[in-house]
Amino acid sequence: MKVALYARVSTSDQNPQVQLQQLKEYAQCQGWDVVQDYVDQGISGAKARRPGLDELMADARHRKFQAVLVQRFDRFGRSLKHLIQSLEEFRARKISFVSITEGFDTTTPTGELLFHVAGAFAQFERNLIQERVKAGLAHAKAKGARLGRPRIPMNSQEITALRQQGLSLHQIAEKARCSRSTVWRVLRANQFPFPVVETQKQGFGTPSDTQPPTPTLHNG
Repeated sequence: MKVALYARVSTSDQNPQVQLQQLKEYAQCQGWDVVQDYVDQGISGAKARRPGLDELMADARHRKFQAVLVQRFDRFGRSLKHLIQSLEEFRARKISFVSITEGFDTTTPTGELLFHVAGAFAQFERNLIQERVKAGLAHAKAKGARLGRPRIPMNSQEITALRQQGLSLHQIAEKARCSRSTVWRVLRANQFPFPVVETQKQGFGTPSDTQPPTPTLHNG
């Protein structure tokens, strides 16, 4: 079986060869063929981007190996969520994962079972967080707290004055630092005398800057 080795050390003065040597000895005992070493040196495990890990994941998508070996979980995953997501991607591509310190090996039935258990706990944790967020929002709303983004105060007199100067809705929105729909609502609320209509041409019901022709009344 072709395997890839991944090693990471947090500081530049540490030597990743210690990890790689252990991984190579483990692979040799299993009769596995090491195809490439992937190393991140002087990079914290909390970082989202790691050159060595990024290269490993890219090669995994091209099926360049059949298993990934690491010394410990914390050398590979920056969090339980990241670890589970990576393992799920490996499994989808039929790539095994082995952590020699924890004795975790998805090439065995026991390792596969542990992977499912870890995934279940991760999903349980996500559900708990979602429930806590919902409960917190409901409690805040019950106490009268205003949820969502704070509203930007609008100067309706400024918007009306800009329209009287002949500016378009888009120009007014830029000067007043608001959306055109907000300008439209302010003009309508103030019963602005200039006719402002909506056209289907601009899409999504957005008001246009054109004025309709004055209707002609016919007698009789």
